[in-house]
Amino acid sequence: MPPVFRSTSLRDDPVPTRLSLAVLAIALLTTPALAEPPTLALPIDCALGQTCYIEDYVDLDPGPGQHDFMCSLKSRDGHRGTDIHLLSFEAMDQGVNVLAAAPGRVAALRDGMEDTPVTEETRDAIAGRECGNAVRIDHGSGWQTLYCHMKKGSIAVTEGQEVDSGTPLGQIGLSGLTNAPHIHLSVLKDGEVIDPFLPEAEPGTCGTATGPGLWESALPYDRAGLFTAGFSTAVPEFDAVKSGDARVSETTPDTPLVLYGHVFYAQPGDTMRVTASGPEGEIFTHSETLNAPQAQLFRAYGRRAPEGGWPPGAYRGYVTLERDSQVLANRHADIIVLAE
Repeated sequence: MPPVFRSTSLRDDPVPTRLSLAVLAIALLTTPALAEPPTLALPIDCALGQTCYIEDYVDLDPGPGQHDFMCSLKSRDGHRGTDIHLLSFEAMDQGVNVLAAAPGRVAALRDGMEDTPVTEETRDAIAGRECGNAVRIDHGSGWQTLYCHMKKGSIAVTEGQEVDSGTPLGQIGLSGLTNAPHIHLSVLKDGEVIDPFLPEAEPGTCGTATGPGLWESALPYDRAGLFTAGFSTAVPEFDAVKSGDARVSETTPDTPLVLYGHVFYAQPGDTMRVTASGPEGEIFTHSETLNAPQAQLFRAYGRRAPEGGWPPGAYRGYVTLERDSQVLANRHADIIVLAE
């Protein structure tokens, strides 16, 4: 089997927790001590596998590289939380609530950061504020939860406010170190990150989860996912997909538009769906059943330019991996068609 890797990207926030707490610059408020860790509800008002999915988990690899709590690829080096993604920017625009995962008191918050996808050019400007608009809740006995990347102006709680499990805190946004709408949830005990799926994990351990962890009920997990999605102007070679050389961010009106997705650990019968839209609406949609998947594979689909060429402007595509009508992963890609 060829080596399998997970490409890094700028869609998330491997933020050192102490830095995140420091930049919020608000002192902790005391709450009554809890003898047990909090029991967590889903921190987002969505249906897993239908309107949202879990993209990344806590990185339990103590060194370079990464692995999630099941010893698989769904994490990134140094990732310090659980990322639950929406399926589209349109869903974010419509408004999806972030919910308190457990009862507690609002200890810190930040608002006012723009909902703007981060780029290499803008990354330095948000240094120290990678968590974006955020809320931190104290649950007592050293337990806290931190909610990152919320929508500007949506924060619905105040410092010191008591909240119940399910209390709306704000809405999913695009603030901080991210380029896709999602909530990043960090669970902390005395300032140290705890994986809610494997709370007793020691550094370097994984694959030993036998129950729901800190969740009130076990959340679905599957190791299959998407490394990346991208636009190209022709069906690319697999090596170019894996290296990133296949990705095209700008093109001219007369070129084909091709959307590809790079998949890992799919199973026979899984479905890969690709859709793309531009200034005048949808330009294609296509579904394909993966009957002979491997550890890694990619699929691509596209269209030649119409007569007169593509209208200039921004185009966005989505690649979705599904099994039995349940979303396992979803990635987006963007390309600009330049005016001649």
